[in-house]
Amino acid sequence: MTGTYLGMPAFPKAAKASTRNQQLRANLTHATHTIRDKRARAVAELDDWEQLRQSGKQIKDHTLRHLDSYLLQLEEQVTAAGGTVHWAGDAAEANAIVARLVKEKGEREVVKVKSMATQEIGLNDALAADGITAYETDLAELIVQLGDDLPSHILVPAIHRNRREIRDIFREAMGRWGRPAPDELTDSPAELAEAARLHLREKFLRAKVGVSGANFMVAETGTLVVVESEGNGRMCLTLPETLISVVGIEKTVPTWRDLEVFLQLLPRSSTAERMNPYTSTWTGTTDGDGPREFHLVLLDNGRTTILADEVGRQALRCIRCSACLNVCPVYERAGGHAYGSPYPGPIGAILTPQLRGLATEVDASLPYASSLCGACYEVCPVAIDIPEVLVHLREQVADQGGPGHRAERAAMAAAGWLLDRPAALTAVERAGSLTRKLHPKRLPIGPAKAWTDSRDLPVFPDQPFRDWWSKHHTPDTQVENRDDAPREQR
Repeated sequence: MTGTYLGMPAFPKAAKASTRNQQLRANLTHATHTIRDKRARAVAELDDWEQLRQSGKQIKDHTLRHLDSYLLQLEEQVTAAGGTVHWAGDAAEANAIVARLVKEKGEREVVKVKSMATQEIGLNDALAADGITAYETDLAELIVQLGDDLPSHILVPAIHRNRREIRDIFREAMGRWGRPAPDELTDSPAELAEAARLHLREKFLRAKVGVSGANFMVAETGTLVVVESEGNGRMCLTLPETLISVVGIEKTVPTWRDLEVFLQLLPRSSTAERMNPYTSTWTGTTDGDGPREFHLVLLDNGRTTILADEVGRQALRCIRCSACLNVCPVYERAGGHAYGSPYPGPIGAILTPQLRGLATEVDASLPYASSLCGACYEVCPVAIDIPEVLVHLREQVADQGGPGHRAERAAMAAAGWLLDRPAALTAVERAGSLTRKLHPKRLPIGPAKAWTDSRDLPVFPDQPFRDWWSKHHTPDTQVENRDDAPREQR
């Protein structure tokens, strides 16, 4: 994939363009509503869903509080099982480790399991710069790669494409990457899947190195877990002679008993299934079964910085189910590419700025890519309070300054000055009441004009509360329910 998120405009500009794409909006609306409706039915089958959700939250919070200990335990168990653990502080270090391991095997290509962590660090581009070709094997990731595109959804990276577009991509690009698509290929899902299966099969049989992420890592045994729906992941995990897994340190869970909770939460929240069709687990290496070498690259890349933030750290609970994307009215209209990150939607709006910092215009805009409606929190299987973190990050953006935020701070300073001076406040209130008939219903210019296009300005009462109180609040007067009390002040 040659595309890059770097250089993309900030969310407001990107969303302004993407919301005008009627085909994109139609694709997103159809897909997200279908997934969210199926998820609601799947979750409704469990009477103890809320208890499971709270269990997932508590397990994650406990693990994050003791992450240092669990990571050392994980390293010890992976090593004892025949694997090798590598620690990567950032994306550059992780990419260099993977490239070195591939070149040490004398290979120039790898097959990949769908992985958000490798998208985050730009592994494919980094390997390409070292002369190594990475072949995506997840169907949606394959569509994105062949289309020289970028993922736009956590669960369904090609959600912005419809069947006709996918057929055209297969016909035009498959031949350049390997086995070409059949000349008579239609947009039937069965035919598209078969074309992808035949295209990928030769790569599975030829590749000597596989690259994966992991959904979970079990510290007590050093076991890694990948859940998927197609079986392509299992082919990557078992056929190559060498397996390299790049995994964020927050994917650790303490025990198999803890894993049981997440294997119930994840499938219902993501694919709306009772269980994933393929749940693959592996612990180190085993003679005569699977890869001969296993390397685990533990990725930080900003995660320990997030861990230090008492409010923001809850983003590290995320199990990448994408439920928040499917209910978000902003994502549904703007699409994933507008977020300028491999992590789109509500979770991307809080995770990306914490991983990358708030220094760029793109990252500083993401905490505002939300209406704060709270739907994301309601569906999150590990109870991440995304609106709370968004407001927390907005505060940090405002503290950094910038023209808009300098004006906001000036307005708040002026309000503070006024509220601290009762005489001045009384004068302003009286002036507002006396001129109430002259007040516009809409503001004519500036950013506030758009705000008032869909909102009514507050109406001043015919007398300030202070004046009403002075007139009626006397020792021998009962004011609680007086008929002449202004309606707004009862």
